[in-house]
Amino acid sequence: MTTTAAARQELASFLRSRRERIAPEQVGLTPGRRRRTPGLRREEVAQLAAVGVTWYTWLEQAREIQISAQVADAIARALMLDPNERTHLFRLAGVTDPNPRARCPGMSDQIREMLGKLEPLPAAVLNSRTDVIAHNRTYGRLVADLDALPFEDRNIMWLAFTDAAWRAGMPDWKEASRQMVAKYRAAMAEHLAEPAWKSLVKRLEQASPEFRELWERHEVQEPENRAKRFLNPYVGLLTFDFTHLWLGPRQGPRLVTYTPADDLTRERVQRLYELVTVPAVTAAGLPEPVPA
Repeated sequence: MTTTAAARQELASFLRSRRERIAPEQVGLTPGRRRRTPGLRREEVAQLAAVGVTWYTWLEQAREIQISAQVADAIARALMLDPNERTHLFRLAGVTDPNPRARCPGMSDQIREMLGKLEPLPAAVLNSRTDVIAHNRTYGRLVADLDALPFEDRNIMWLAFTDAAWRAGMPDWKEASRQMVAKYRAAMAEHLAEPAWKSLVKRLEQASPEFRELWERHEVQEPENRAKRFLNPYVGLLTFDFTHLWLGPRQGPRLVTYTPADDLTRERVQRLYELVTVPAVTAAGLPEPVPA
């Protein structure tokens, strides 16, 4: 994406200001005796970000050069940018942040509080890549222990195709996985050049022959509200009405909620909630899984 002269100038000024606030010892460098400028030198930032000194100098001189998402990510880390500063850098650079850990648009303390208030109903915030950005306690044990997984694996499509426990917990896996891939391909139409989206596809293609076969079909499907079933290892089969509440653009982040579709599911969800929240129960550990 081509940036304007004004954006390049603003980016240059922003980078200089962030560079000058960092003491060399903060990043493991020796301060030295002869420093005519505050903070880090340009060559030190280039070294930390693993980019050329001349290229980085041109960047701070607002020259008309291209910056990739990966390089912007490296510079953000080198300059120890906070989430707001990181977002600002990527906007000025005119590229999309490839880091799936980046703050989700629409997330706020109020939404996090809402997730808790919805308990015992399972609820979570997902982005359009199906990364789980935030979730309440019931959702966290809907199939397996979501909190025990590394952040990069907290992706619903990744889990559906690569995690045996998640696959076992989806009694309608064959149709659900087909729809999941079709929805991802439809959503990806707006993100074709973004590294994070391509990276997930490549990772799944390498890990799952079933994903590769479905991806090659080129099926597309828009998100929809519908029924969904899970086989929970502790309380048994759960049937929900599945609802999307959009927090931004339609293909952006969304709050997903699971409302019990029958009285038996309502009872079992309450039991699951008690298992994961009541101190006396959690201290003793979860019971043995029930037979499938």
